[in-house]
Amino acid sequence: MNDSAPLSRLDLLRFLERVQERDLARTRKWIADEERRQAEKRQGEQARPPTPDWIIELGIGQGSPPIEVHRGDCYAAGKKRRPISRDEARRALAEEIRACTHCRPDTELGVLE
Repeated sequence: MNDSAPLSRLDLLRFLERVQERDLARTRKWIADEERRQAEKRQGEQARPPTPDWIIELGIGQGSPPIEVHRGDCYAAGKKRRPISRDEARRALAEEIRACTHCRPDTELGVLE
């Protein structure tokens, strides 16, 4: 048998209030977490070095020769790369290092085969 008396309407409303306060606290924590993530993302974007104008893709292995010249924003450039100046890019193309077929640095630099 159940010895407890039924809850009054006021008791039920106070219970609902506690549940909603807990939900509100959790939502506020989620908001604070998201604000922190967005601030960290903005800070990371501001600290990121600028995209170089030209890059040279390096071959696999320590000390391997360069294999391809790219524009700095080329999506097809491999992971092993380093920024180079405009003159270095022109010189590399003149030394017959391949020009990327996607971003066409040879066209932009005026070094056509």
